[in-house]
Amino acid sequence: MSNELRERLTPQTPVPSITLPERDISLQSKKNTVLKSHGRPPWYGQNGKPISDAFVVGIAGGSASGKTHVARQIVRALGSVPTVVILSQDAFYKRHTPEEIALANASRFDFDHPDALDMPLFASCLADLKACKQTNIPIYSFKEHQRLDEKKYLYGAAIILVEGIMALNDPALRALYDLKIFVQCDSDLMLSRRIKRDVTERGRDVDGILEQYLRYVKPAYDNFVGPTSRYADIIVPGNDNAVAIELISTHIHRQLEDRSIHFRKQMASTPMEEHLSFIDGETTIPNLILLPQTPQLKGIYTILRDESATRQDFIFFVDRLATFLMEKAMEQLPYRPKTVTTPVDATTTGKELDAKNICGVSILRSGGPLERGLQRVISDAPMGSLLVQSDAKSGEPLLLHVMLPVCIRERHLAKDTWVFLLDAQIGTAASAFMAIRVLLDHGIRQDHLIFVTFLVARGGGITMLRRAFPHIKVVCGAVDDGLRETWLDDYDSEGPSSTEGRKCWVVEPGMGQIGDRYYL
Repeated sequence: MSNELRERLTPQTPVPSITLPERDISLQSKKNTVLKSHGRPPWYGQNGKPISDAFVVGIAGGSASGKTHVARQIVRALGSVPTVVILSQDAFYKRHTPEEIALANASRFDFDHPDALDMPLFASCLADLKACKQTNIPIYSFKEHQRLDEKKYLYGAAIILVEGIMALNDPALRALYDLKIFVQCDSDLMLSRRIKRDVTERGRDVDGILEQYLRYVKPAYDNFVGPTSRYADIIVPGNDNAVAIELISTHIHRQLEDRSIHFRKQMASTPMEEHLSFIDGETTIPNLILLPQTPQLKGIYTILRDESATRQDFIFFVDRLATFLMEKAMEQLPYRPKTVTTPVDATTTGKELDAKNICGVSILRSGGPLERGLQRVISDAPMGSLLVQSDAKSGEPLLLHVMLPVCIRERHLAKDTWVFLLDAQIGTAASAFMAIRVLLDHGIRQDHLIFVTFLVARGGGITMLRRAFPHIKVVCGAVDDGLRETWLDDYDSEGPSSTEGRKCWVVEPGMGQIGDRYYL
């Protein structure tokens, strides 16, 4: 490189950090993280099986061409959409040997060759996300030039934006994309951006950056990156690309609308011949376990159904009932024989739990009152939570929050994990459907899932739930006859407001809003 060009490209003063608007700063720190928006609608049908993959966009281009910027611009242009993730190729660099790290520190390691990336792992993680499953992606440190031991858990994206210089290079990756984009940019502009980025964000010196650019980056672009533009559906300029971004966001919106699913109303109206049947107070339905309808239990439900019950009484008897339910649910776990020696030096054979992992997952916030019961019977059971709320316009469920214990997040552990799924009642079963689908996406087996609830509506979605997930056990305390469609005034997803309201279904006679009565 000539001295004149080196002087022109080398900053004469320390390169300042880029000042970004607040929203840009948020997106800057959210690469490889699910970005929340207005919630994730159902991605499965009435049979409980996924029918809609995530929409995947592959974004390739030269180093510092503006790929991440284009991804962020797409996120902005999409506005209020389901959950989005920007998945970066940078996370999938291979683990390096000490010799390779030494070369990297001397700017002598080629990070811009396809062999530097773990393409099979990249494709595997993307395939899981596209299929609406969870995945755990690696974390790579550019300062240490090494893949770290910890991993990043990802789940729940309806839109996946994949960006990287080799995003269109691998056939296995290209096969997963619904839309392929190549970002075209002037080479001088890419070099100046790379210098600024690597100095400010990755702690590199300018001489090393320039040497690496000439030795590896430019040849890699000519040999591996630039030629992949022929696979792109759209060529987008690296700057002044507002029109292209608008066209892309419009296309994605149209695809999401075509994939939308609405069936909550059908779940709320089960034909009479399919209603749950009982003989002498006992259910005749397999895998639906009803507590014995003793006078004591009926007395507890009478207190809880009474709108004049004090909050103190309501909390006390809900906690008591939750313990009854969890004790019954514990009977559904596997046990094995165990011989012990008693204090009088005698031996006796009893039983002990035969489960590797046991945890609870609460559907917020109505499932919260059942957590106390679980903690009473298994004091050290890890707890997770899901937030499912109804869309203010359609009444369909939206997944807004997922926080699960490690024994579910790690797929190799999930297959041997037993889960108590907690919710106050099963009315239309829309929330239950979504929560169960989330757990199955993580690898939990149907026959390892026990749904615990206070109430089930006989004519509601329980029939469709059982048909879709026949091996899941449901433990409940009472079955009510009615499910009535009604309207909540002045409601939106953030709470009371001046909106027109939303449609909902209430169990009758029911216990009212159990979570509100317990916590408020």
